[in-house]
Amino acid sequence: MSTSDHAGLIQGINESLAGFRKAQPEAMQGFGLLAKASMAAGELGAKHKELIALAIGVTQRCSGCIGFHVKALLKLGCTRAELEEMLAICAYMGGGPALMYAAETLQAWDSLSQAA
Repeated sequence: MSTSDHAGLIQGINESLAGFRKAQPEAMQGFGLLAKASMAAGELGAKHKELIALAIGVTQRCSGCIGFHVKALLKLGCTRAELEEMLAICAYMGGGPALMYAAETLQAWDSLSQAA
């Protein structure tokens, strides 16, 4: 599912998962702990970890992942040049489909950076 309204997509996902969080609290807490542990400071910094997460989202064709990780990268001070360099690797490794989601990622960057 590709979208150009990533702010709306993020909001919709959060709203849709609200009931699931209540119905499956242990599973969602486990996912949250996994995310927190994976993104914790270590040899790689937060920005590099978010770039990796976004690259996986792009190559796995996940519009929601694109929205959430672009938003996080903007907060972390990622530059458009850093984003574009990562997207070039996505296109190299993921071919044409990844290139299409790279375009979506650039749209998300533009729209979410204006909203920030």
